[in-house]
Amino acid sequence: MNLQGKTALVTGGASGLGRATVETLHAAGANAVIVDLPHAPGDELVKNLDERAVFSPADVTNTEEVQAGITAAVEHFGGLHIAVNCAGVGWAARTLSKDGPHDLGVFSKVVEVNLIGTFNVIRLAAAQMASQEPAAGDEERGVIVNTASIAAFDGQIGQAAYSASKGGVVGMTLPIARDLARMKIRVCTIAPGTFDTPMLAALPQEHRDALAAAIPNPSRLGDPAEFGALVKHICENSFLNAETIRLDGALRMGPK
Repeated sequence: MNLQGKTALVTGGASGLGRATVETLHAAGANAVIVDLPHAPGDELVKNLDERAVFSPADVTNTEEVQAGITAAVEHFGGLHIAVNCAGVGWAARTLSKDGPHDLGVFSKVVEVNLIGTFNVIRLAAAQMASQEPAAGDEERGVIVNTASIAAFDGQIGQAAYSASKGGVVGMTLPIARDLARMKIRVCTIAPGTFDTPMLAALPQEHRDALAAAIPNPSRLGDPAEFGALVKHICENSFLNAETIRLDGALRMGPK
C-alpha cells in the first residue's frame, strides 16, 4: 500500500507505541485518526502534527465510540485504509497467591480490553474498508495491524491474564486474515518485547538497566520508533499477511 494520502486509525495512539506509529505513518504521508481514552493527550499530539490528524476519544470495548472514530476518518479524510491496534492494559497477579485466587474480574477486564477490544476495532474497521474501492495503483482495500506481546509465547509468573489476552490476538490473526482475504484486506500482528514506553519510564533506573541487559542484541530497550517502522513496512509490503512478527532483540523471557 502506498501510504501517501491514505488514512490510518491508531488505537492507543496518544502515547507509547501508538504515538510512535501515528508519527511514523503521518510523516510518510498518511492522515491519522488518533483513538485513545478521553483523558489521553490526543489533542496535544494533534497540535504537534497538522490538519491531517484528528483525535477521537474512545474506549476500544465501546462499539459506538470506536465507530465514531471510523466515522471521523470518513468525514475528515474520505475513508479508512489502515487500522493499528495499540490500545491495551497490563496486570500482574499469580493464579493463586497468599491473598487467594486470582481476581476473576481483573482477568476478564484484561481480556476484554486487549482481546475483545482489538477484535471490536478489527470488525468495524474491516466493514468500512470493505465498502471502499482500492485506490489507483493499489491492489488492496486495507491493512490491519494488531499488537500482541512476546508474553503470548513466553508468559512469566503472574502474567496469566495478559498472556491469555495477547495469545488470543496471535491466535485470531490467521483466521481473520483468511476471512478478509476476499475483500483484499490484510491482517498482521506484531509481538513486541520490552520497549521504552511511558510505562517503563516510571521504573527505577536500575530496573530499566536490568531489563535492557536481558535483551541479547542490541542490549537496550526497544525504541517505539522501531515499532512504528515495522507497522509502516507491513502496510507497504503487500505480501505480508496473516503473520505474527516478534520484535524483541532475540529476547526470550524466563519464568520471572
